[in-house]
Amino acid sequence: MFAVIKTGGKQYKVAPGDVIKVEKLPGEPGETVELSEVLLVAGEDRLEVGTPVVEGARVKATIVDQGRSRKIIVFKKKRRKNYKRKRGHRQYYTVLKIDEIVM
Repeated sequence: MFAVIKTGGKQYKVAPGDVIKVEKLPGEPGETVELSEVLLVAGEDRLEVGTPVVEGARVKATIVDQGRSRKIIVFKKKRRKNYKRKRGHRQYYTVLKIDEIVM
């Protein structure tokens, strides 16, 4: 069984036991999170596609870790104009372990 969920503006294909890295969600490691934006659920004998979400379906996951990604350097330059800008960014993320898919 697997599902397609939407969180943080992105879509992920998940199955029970998977570990995924998503945009930051509130909570501490060890807490349970319920993701309700389920776009598709597929089992052994059936496929259910939502319009836009599957009614009553949700994915239960456990927060494994909260962290920050590696630093991204944003550098802008205009030659011969004495213009340079250097900025850095580190995106926050949450690591989830998918426990079950509830229909």
